[in-house]
Amino acid sequence: MRLLLIEDEEGFAKALQASLKTRHYITDWADNGRDGLEHGLSNVYDVIILDIMLPEMDGLTVLRKLRENEIKTPVLLLTAKSELDDKVTGFDMGADDYLTKPFYHEELYARLRALTRRQQTTEPQTTAYGDIYMKQGSNELYCHTSGTSLPLNGKEYQLMEYLLLNGGQIISREQIIEKIWGYDSDTEYNNVEVYISFLRKKLQFLKTNVSIQTIRKLGYKLTNN
Repeated sequence: MRLLLIEDEEGFAKALQASLKTRHYITDWADNGRDGLEHGLSNVYDVIILDIMLPEMDGLTVLRKLRENEIKTPVLLLTAKSELDDKVTGFDMGADDYLTKPFYHEELYARLRALTRRQQTTEPQTTAYGDIYMKQGSNELYCHTSGTSLPLNGKEYQLMEYLLLNGGQIISREQIIEKIWGYDSDTEYNNVEVYISFLRKKLQFLKTNVSIQTIRKLGYKLTNN
């Protein structure tokens, strides 16, 4: 699961990142509201952990702008304040949950699990494009036309799911790296091409009508031939 932590207290943020890493969460960190908003607008995160008191742009403004741009990522608000007004305003702007500092990490993990479960129940159980589809909870890629399927490994699965969720839209190499490997990754563009090649071979084996098209200088998209 990929998280975005928008928090200006460096010591707190690094300690939380380290704790989240032990639970296998991949976490990007922004230390101000403007950078946090830019990261959040990429729409590559499963959950955003957002502090209300931030420099350059406060958390509630970040939340409002995310929702105005139709970013539906679950948002968990953090604040040192416990006033009712902050909670009400945050929920009215589209927050999904609220946690007051200080808090136990176990409580945060429980809330993250609840948010992702809630998100899964609102998402389609099958992700499809053209005659191919993937079932939630399965690593298999299926083809209606040929009636066959193939297993996908971790990165193949994540990349195929990302392409399917975006239908025929163009996805840049930068977006793929951010979504699959993370902002801080030193992954090179060649790695993206390698996994695109793997998926193309599997699509050919399935004898599907769908292919992955390279859009010069822009990225990749699925096409239904």
